[in-house]
Amino acid sequence: MILLPCPYCGLRNASEFRYVGELSERPDPNATGIEDWRAFLYMRDNPAGWTTETWFHRAGCRRHFVVERHTVTNEVRDSRLPAAQLRDREDERATGGNVADDRGGATY
Repeated sequence: MILLPCPYCGLRNASEFRYVGELSERPDPNATGIEDWRAFLYMRDNPAGWTTETWFHRAGCRRHFVVERHTVTNEVRDSRLPAAQLRDREDERATGGNVADDRGGATY
């Protein structure tokens, strides 16, 4: 049995997840040619060793997360939020949360 550590729900059986794919950076659609798009969409490294992958917790929190996994032994050495979600959380901390919806703590 393969166990994956969801950063939201903790350690879970891999049957609860859907493999999304290797972590890769999307090229700029306005500056990329057809061959580069084809490589981005269809070509994968598929190494026998450590790789960084995106997974989706379909039977749990229904969120995406990033895992560093060894493809031969299925050992997981890191599980984290995607970079975009980390940026959103930094913005939230910088503004003190959802300021527009902040009703404050005082009762009058």
